[in-house]
Amino acid sequence: MERTEAPVALVTGGAGGIGRAVCRLLADRGCRVVVADLDTVAAAEAGVGGRLVEVDVADPAGCQAAVDAAVGGYGRLDVVALNAGVSSGLSATDYVDMAAYRRVVGVNVDGVVFGIDAAVPALRASGGGSIVVTASLAGLVPMPSDPLYTLTKTAVVGYVRALAEPLAADGIRINALCPGFTDTRILGVAREVFEAAGFPLLAPEEVATAFAAILDSGRSGEAWFVQPGREPSTYRFRGVPGPVLSGGGTVAPPELTAWGDAGTGTGTQVGT
Repeated sequence: MERTEAPVALVTGGAGGIGRAVCRLLADRGCRVVVADLDTVAAAEAGVGGRLVEVDVADPAGCQAAVDAAVGGYGRLDVVALNAGVSSGLSATDYVDMAAYRRVVGVNVDGVVFGIDAAVPALRASGGGSIVVTASLAGLVPMPSDPLYTLTKTAVVGYVRALAEPLAADGIRINALCPGFTDTRILGVAREVFEAAGFPLLAPEEVATAFAAILDSGRSGEAWFVQPGREPSTYRFRGVPGPVLSGGGTVAPPELTAWGDAGTGTGTQVGT
């Protein structure tokens, strides 16, 4: 084990465009970086530095192995960037292909849930830290060209916001990074469409700069949008009106620590 006082960062999807930029930014800020990706060859060729770990984020054991590599290699964990993501490849008019559906949900949702679950004990042991989840602008506004991708990123934004308060007790901050269309491989053939339309794309380095702003903000439970030509900023969610009592007036919901069938993990199915 290489013990160091320098912060230790774990980046999933570190071989991709945004992940690579985030790895380099964290290294420049003095972090020891663990680069976790299914494609370690691409990660090595990218020259992002740090330790490389082959990980399938859709597998909870893989997420745990990535965290173990960080803690086992450097003795601590301070920053977690859950950045791995894929598109579904399906349009709104396509029948849902089960393999494509399981893949996009596995990487974009399971990878976040399992990654957080694995990282929290290590962050707690380090005295706290920061988790930044790469969501998407599709988590804030609908993207009709890929509804399944929109589904996964909307779920991720909601999950991050719901976890902020519980994790704060352990000194752990969690936020969502929501970039617009970025010039990475995930665009595929759509890149030519953007070019023909003169639509500006984000550079991965611009998204990494927003990532740094999130770390430096000291806040939690926020979703930060990133768009070309604009300063990265927090998205302001509109509040939902509360219920009105039969006699008039409103009431705040009671404080809950669980919902559903306590202890079973199955929840309660309610018909609509």
